[in-house]
Parts: sequence; C-alpha cells; structure tokens
Amino acid sequence: MSAEFDVVVIGAGPGGYVCAIRSAQLGFKTAIIEKRKTLGGTCLNVGCIPSKALLDSSEEYHKALHKLEVHGITVGKVEVDLGKLMNRKDQIVKEVTDGVDFLIGKNKIKRYEGFGKVLSAGKVEVASSDGNKEIINAKHIVVATGSVPIDIPGLAVDGKSVITSDHAIDIRKIPKKMIIIGAGVIGLELGSVWARLGTAVTVVEFLPGLISNVDRQMGALLERSLTSQGMEFLFEHKVKGATTTKNGVKVQIEDSKGQLKELEADVVLVAVGRRPFLEGVGLEEAGVVLTSRKRIQVDGHFQTSVPGIYAIGDAIDGPMLAHKAEEEGVALAELLAGQSGHVNYDAVPYVIYTWPEMAWVGKGEEELKAAKIEYKTGKSLFRPNARSKAMNEAEGQVKILADKKRISF
Repeated sequence: MSAEFDVVVIGAGPGGYVCAIRSAQLGFKTAIIEKRKTLGGTCLNVGCIPSKALLDSSEEYHKALHKLEVHGITVGKVEVDLGKLMNRKDQIVKEVTDGVDFLIGKNKIKRYEGFGKVLSAGKVEVASSDGNKEIINAKHIVVATGSVPIDIPGLAVDGKSVITSDHAIDIRKIPKKMIIIGAGVIGLELGSVWARLGTAVTVVEFLPGLISNVDRQMGALLERSLTSQGMEFLFEHKVKGATTTKNGVKVQIEDSKGQLKELEADVVLVAVGRRPFLEGVGLEEAGVVLTSRKRIQVDGHFQTSVPGIYAIGDAIDGPMLAHKAEEEGVALAELLAGQSGHVNYDAVPYVIYTWPEMAWVGKGEEELKAAKIEYKTGKSLFRPNARSKAMNEAEGQVKILADKKRISF
C-alpha cells in the first residue's frame, strides 16, 4: 500500500526543507524527498555555507598579512594550512546539515532518500540508490529541486582543470593562476577566496561590468576595490574555446573588437550562472508547463499548470537566492493552509560576500531611470565615520535612492 501524505516536497534545499517544516507546523502530514545523503541542498552542501566559511578563513589570513601591523600587532611568518582550512569548512557544513536533519525529525516529517519524480497530480515516485522504487501519494506536491551550474559549450567540465563552484570550494592545492568565467556573485566570491590565498585570478566577463542587476556606480566601486586586491577583470570578452594542457588550461577569448587573446592557468572556474534542475523530475510528462527560460510556470499561489502540483525556489522565475526560496516555502505552506502567505519580491535583498561586502535591496539608478521614476540620491561615506576609523576599514559607502515625490531629505 502506498504511503499517504498531505504535502510531499521534492528537494531539501532552503526552499524545500523550510516549506516542509512550515507545512508540518500547520498540521499537514508531510514528507520530503532528497537525492543527497545530507539535507540542505546546494546552499548548505556546496554553495552558500562552505563558500562563506572559506571567505571568512581567507579574510583572516589576509588580515594577518596586511591589516594587523597598523594596530600594533606584529606576527611571525604567516602560512596557510589548506587541509586544516578545508576541514574547518567541512565541519561547518556537517553541523548545519545535521541541524536541518534534526529539525526534519523534530517536526515529524517523513524523510525519503532518493530521486523524486512526479508521475501525475497526487503521485510521486522515489527511486533509491539501490534501485528500489516506491510510490507515495500526496494531496499537494511541491517541486523544490533547486539549480545546477550552467555549462559553456566547448569548455567541458572535468572537475580538475575545468571546474564549477561545486569543485572550487574543495580545491586541495592553492593554484598559481585561476581564470574565472563570469563576474557574477559566485565568481567574485570564490575569486576573492583564492586571490587572498595567493592565486593570480583573472575574471573574464561578457558584459561591460560586474553583476548585471547591480547599481552601476556601486558596482564600479566594488570592481576598483577587488582590482586593488589583485584580481584582474577582462570585461566585454567572450570565451571562444579552451584546451587542456599538461600544466593546466589555455582559454581563447575575444574582445568587443574581435581581437583574439589566449590566457593560461592551472584551473578554470566556470561561473556563468545557474539553471533549474528539472531533468528526470517528470514535470513535462505530468503536463506541467515550463516558461521560455525553462523554468516552471506558476501562478501567484505557486501552483503550476497542473492543480495540486506547486513549485518554489530556483525552479521558478526570480533571483536564485536561498532566502527568496525560504520565503516562498513559508508562503506556499501558509497558502495551502488557507492563510495569506505572500512574498514581497521588491524587498528581496542581495549580498556579495567579498570584502568589502556589497548589499542592496530595491531598484538601482538604471532601473529607476528606465521606469521613469524621479528619485533623490543620498550618500554617506564610511571614511569619516568614527567606527570605521576604529576598525581601520574606511572603504565603502551607503547609497539611498528615494522616490522624489514621496520622501524628502
């Protein structure tokens, strides 16, 4: 006899596990399906959490090298024990994934380890690694399968010399040179990690600047800061191909004028973005409609074209952010319970965890101009701030854009 549930969630990333927990809290009999042995999805296992651990460790190393002397602190020879650094990262990942496992158990959610596939409205197949398959029934099916790195044609990822972010968080020898394809959040954060640890990092970007949706002026400030830290940026360049060599990789790039150039490095990190992971999930066979961007089409209540099947997180439109997925997970669970769950997408914050860090919420100047919204600009520099001086961290500023018709300052 098939197991019966009110809510079955496919995918235990931030959106999925939060949706499952909130559903259980609201009284639904809930199950969650995850193909990994550990919960937490990309974010906790190979994304947000391990990258932040590496960012913090590499920043501490950078401080020891460059920032302590001004405080009157002199240290001896500073060295990186990369093995210990990586072990610390792994321990943090274990602790947070174990924490999610604890919460799933505490909320009496049935956990299935295997690959979840939608057969139809109300039916999900779970295929375990040993080949066994089980059918479970659910009144509500939630697809929260997350995303995977986008590949570049002609640049085959081998996990060694050509890598994705999944591999870049677990390099066991500091590369001498690294080429990063893509100046997005992932490329900048991981580039910062390895640049601090001594790698010569070159970032190749097709667009004319960092991060497509960031305020241009603030993005230029971050670019200047990262350049001063040793990162090199080649904007308006596209990758034409790559060749693996005995010592690493040669990458052929072309600038906006058609001039060709060849770069060489120990390792190439492909960081051109992510796409929804939907392969094998059975959505199209079940009648679920996808958008032109190959994301799951949903209505204002996260329901797909098939009643009873819902989707959240990276699988649907919107920024691929863990906290956005979590908000959608909570909102959907509350909607299923007859409550007024809602996500204000205009208030979703963005952060780049370089140093200095950069965060923003709402529209930038370019978006306001395009929307023909009159605005005022307010700025406050960190340099004259007393706390900034005490920390010896004078770089940075706050920029506020306010509706000219509604707010005066």
